[in-house]
Amino acid sequence: MADHDHTYKLLFSHAELVTDLIRGFVHEDWVGEIDFSTLERVEASFITQELRERESDIIWRARWGRERWLYVYLLLEFQSTVDPFMALRVLVYTGLLWQSLARDGELSASGRLPPVLPLVLYNGDRPWGAALDLAELIEEVPGGLELYRPRFRYCLLDEARIADEELTPLRNLAAALFRLEKSRDAVDVDRVLTALLQWLHTPEQSSLRKAFAVWVVKVLSNRLPGVEIPQLADLQEVKSMLAERVTEWTRQWKQEGFEEGLEKGLEKGLEKGLEKGQENSLERLRGVLLREMADRFGAIPESVRGKVAGIGSIEEIARLIARTATAPSLDALEL
Repeated sequence: MADHDHTYKLLFSHAELVTDLIRGFVHEDWVGEIDFSTLERVEASFITQELRERESDIIWRARWGRERWLYVYLLLEFQSTVDPFMALRVLVYTGLLWQSLARDGELSASGRLPPVLPLVLYNGDRPWGAALDLAELIEEVPGGLELYRPRFRYCLLDEARIADEELTPLRNLAAALFRLEKSRDAVDVDRVLTALLQWLHTPEQSSLRKAFAVWVVKVLSNRLPGVEIPQLADLQEVKSMLAERVTEWTRQWKQEGFEEGLEKGLEKGLEKGLEKGQENSLERLRGVLLREMADRFGAIPESVRGKVAGIGSIEEIARLIARTATAPSLDALEL
């Protein structure tokens, strides 16, 4: 989990990804007033009351309005269980940030503390059910004491609960990251990698391409623990590796398909369920093959698509995927 944390922070150390995250998923009017061209990373460390040094989570700042700075505190949450006291944690971390800014004289023109957007990214399987406001964690009391019940709210992005229909049409790096996070087969991963290679093609974006490559390899390693995956740092190499190694990985997808078929077979008949599981695996691989063909040869004729749709062997599809990487033409594949 610590390695995953590190690769996530590597990604969010790039201004383009932070910009797309806020523009694409913080749906509030004031976001339109942020000058993202001024976005810059803030390096800081905090000292808690116990005198233990705590390296900060990722902090960025950008001009908001004419002269004000808005600080974006990215708290990357990777726990498998929801933290019911997250609001308290975020308050403590944000308070430490304000304390540091006050100590260093980083105040607004009026001498006040700058505004902070505490942003929590959560990628757990369970829906986030913790309180979003600190006030919800404090016992209600009658009378005047209620006046001293603090309110402090953080912004939550629960990645798994963002609908695919919202993510897929976006030309947005954060959306691509969330799609990769949610992907469960090679077709999904290949589709997102194709988009990322189109978006991140300039020399200035090489560092971000590398960060995505490292992160994708880490995700694939976690998803396929029984498969040896090379540690690549180039996004195109990762995409090529995905196509070349698909023969090896089909064993796992095939097993997943049969397991799905077995589960459905309990209700609808074992034989029918197994057939469904097999077809799911075939459909995924047909999608990988067509995408690899399109990347190498351009638009695919309907006649070729029809032939691919008729292939009923996982081994045959895997063979064609491997040949596509070096074939000079579609005709050379001899479909």
